[in-house]
Amino acid sequence: MAAAGIQTQTYHVIHCLLQNEHDINMMETDGPEDASKLRELGDDYDEKVIQPLMKNVQSASADQVLTVFSDSVDSLCKTWVVERAEVVSEKQLLKAAITLGLFMKKNCPSMTNVVEDAMMGFVNNRLTNWIAEQGGWVSVAKNSKC
Repeated sequence: MAAAGIQTQTYHVIHCLLQNEHDINMMETDGPEDASKLRELGDDYDEKVIQPLMKNVQSASADQVLTVFSDSVDSLCKTWVVERAEVVSEKQLLKAAITLGLFMKKNCPSMTNVVEDAMMGFVNNRLTNWIAEQGGWVSVAKNSKC
């Protein structure tokens, strides 16, 4: 699948995760089914690890949110590498981005739109090629149990 197609799917998946919970079963793209699978990935991590990272993103200026979000995801992944080195680093990045994004949605609802943009920027910049190599979001979701 071409990068542009992956980026469109990325928009739908992240938008479903952060904005349209009630519409998740109504979309006809790969996004809704994938969003449910990805939500499971984000829900299983301890909030105590995420909270300091969330505070960093909260305190970032508007033009630094993407950078701080990306740095927070990288920091979270470094923790996971020690715990689960057998998991592909791209899966860890994806899981960390989703975990942080969902936690921020829950605890900082006023930042949901900013976080959505940061998540899309992060995934599109760092993971589009890997998602394409897996066969698109459907394949990533099927193989993402970490």
